[in-house]
This record gives sequence, C-alpha cells and structure tokens, in this order.
Amino acid sequence: MYPSSSSSTAPQKFDVFLSFRGKDTRRTFISFLYRELIRMSIRTFKDDVELKSGRRISSDLLTAIENSKIAVVIVSKNYPASPWCLRELAMIMDVEKKGSLIVMPIFYNVEPAHVRRQVEKVALQFRKHEDRENHETVVSWRQALTNLASISGHCSRDWEDDSKLLDEITKRISDMLLCSATPASDGNSNEFGFGAHMQELYPLLDLDSNVGVRVIGIWARGGNGRSALARYVYQKIFKQFQSQCFLENVKEIPRDCQMSNLKDEFLIRIQGGYSKMKTSGLIKKRLMSQKVLLVANNVDKLEQLDALAEDFNCFGPGSLVIITTQDKQLLVAFGVKIVYEVECLRCFEVRQLFRQIGFRERDLYDAGSEFSESS
Repeated sequence: MYPSSSSSTAPQKFDVFLSFRGKDTRRTFISFLYRELIRMSIRTFKDDVELKSGRRISSDLLTAIENSKIAVVIVSKNYPASPWCLRELAMIMDVEKKGSLIVMPIFYNVEPAHVRRQVEKVALQFRKHEDRENHETVVSWRQALTNLASISGHCSRDWEDDSKLLDEITKRISDMLLCSATPASDGNSNEFGFGAHMQELYPLLDLDSNVGVRVIGIWARGGNGRSALARYVYQKIFKQFQSQCFLENVKEIPRDCQMSNLKDEFLIRIQGGYSKMKTSGLIKKRLMSQKVLLVANNVDKLEQLDALAEDFNCFGPGSLVIITTQDKQLLVAFGVKIVYEVECLRCFEVRQLFRQIGFRERDLYDAGSEFSESS
C-alpha cells in the first residue's frame, strides 16, 4: 500500500476491500483479519488506513471498490443501522453486478436469515432509515442487503472460535488470489508450465539452508508473468519462514524520497501492517534472530536494492531474498549469482494462471501484449 505522491497518481489496486461497522468490529475481529491479510501480502483496503482526511470519501470509496478483486463484507449487529455501511454496500453490490468483483459475506454474531428477510432487529433498524431517508434510497439499501445475504458466506456462530473462522476466510481469499488450491485432477496444471518452473526453482531456493542470507533473482521481460510467478512462489513457501514480506511493485513507489518510502514500506510490511515503529533498530535486532523471506517485485533501479540491502543484510541465517526484474544487468551489477531466467513463460501460461487467481480481463490483455512484444 504505497502512499500517493500526487492527486494524479493512478488509483491503487487492491486484492481485498473490507466493509464493516467500525464500532462493532474494528478493534477486534477486523484488526486480526487485517493484520493476517497484510502478513500474507494481500493488498487490503481498510478505510482508516487508506482514506485521507479532507478527500471526497464517497468517490474514493467507489474507486477503491472498483479497483478491488474481492469485497469482504462483515455484517455485524449494527451494520444495517449505519447509513454509511449501507451506502458502501450498495456500491459494492452495484460493482458485483458488473462481474468485476467477488463478494464474500461474513455474518458476525448475526443470523443470515434475519439479514436476508430483514426481520427482528434488522427490521427496527430499517424503520429508522425510513424516517430519515427518501424511499428510493431505503429500497436500494434493502435490495443490496438481500442480495448480499443470498451469497454463500460464513457465519461466526458456525465456528468454535474466531481464530478458526479467520483461518478459513484467509485460506479462501488466498485460494482465490494466489492459486493455492489443489490442482485439478486431470493433471493439466503442469501443462501450463508452472509445475516445471517450480521444479527448477526449488533447488535454487534451498529452503532447508540455515547458512547466511541467500539472494536469488527472477528475470523475465514480461512484467505480469514475472509478477504472477513471484506471487505464486511466495504463497508456496512463505510458511517456512518466521517473518515474511512481499513488496508488490517496487518501481511504482513515488519518486520523491523514494529510498525512504521503500524502507518505510518494508518496515510496515514486515510488522504485519501496523504503523512503522520509530525505533527501526529494534526491528532489525528482532530479524537478526529470524529466518526471513523477502520478495522485492519489479525492481528497476540499483539504488532500490542498495536501500533494501541495509535491512536484509541483517536477516538471520537461512533467510531468502528474491528479486524480480526485467533488467538482467541490474542483477549482475548487484552481484546476484543465482538468477532464474523465465524466458519460456509464454502468453497462454500467464493467461491460465491469471484466470485461476482472479485477475481482470484488462490484466489478461496487458499480459498478452507484453509477451507478444517480447517473443
């Protein structure tokens, strides 16, 4: 979640948009869910983190929803009582109708049937809306809530405790985004090249090593294919490390004070999404005793690697740094000895992976264009 450098900056894309009633869940369920998603390097929109004071909140929200892949809607006891939440939900369901957004409802300490039929406490909440809002607005809110409750989701009362529910939610999101579901039984997964790539990469990763910090490069001309492979590798191996960090798109960090922003982003990510500690020395001291995984995706300047090296040189034994770039000479200049060259990642392979992890059609088009040009 890189900060915007100007109002003209392209909208940030998110994997997950969180919709929730702050007073009910912000300090409890949402805080743990958000931290876990960030720890897994899933780009997540949470209003108190992303919205800037003084900005046009409604337009910013719509832009964030339109630029997300999944909307997780946590319906708590007072969610239907909030005009803000219902306006947000109406936006989500409108985008969902266009087929560009997956919606995942979570019914937190509420009965899904009460929400769907709008009875019991929900009925009382809507009576208050009818006294304050115009008829058309309330009708649209009712329809949005009904449509949401008709989607298969999760109910907290079906789970023994919140931790197990969180595990299921994050696993489901991860399966959607990062293709971590079990491969199809017809054995076609290797047909698209990813099985072969992983077989070649695993010996280079040397995951059982407990010696030093290893730095590995992944080089390919096409950006989307390289990034897709980097995310795929990260998802497959991150649980084998005590701390993990996936820097999504290093070259898009705002150019002003870039190295400072890059180091700040790393510190935020490695802490699981919380505000940067002012005493970064404490973070480095902690990481010195840990096996750490860092993926720096889409690096395009040597200075970026120099800035990150100040941190990853302090990682504990057995740590792994993966650098992805389309500039092979950059890896040579930095002294990276092990480079995996992805010259055979063809357009149809990228399209297949993107279909599995839920990228939008425009991403498929961009990937096809990149690989057509580089072939």
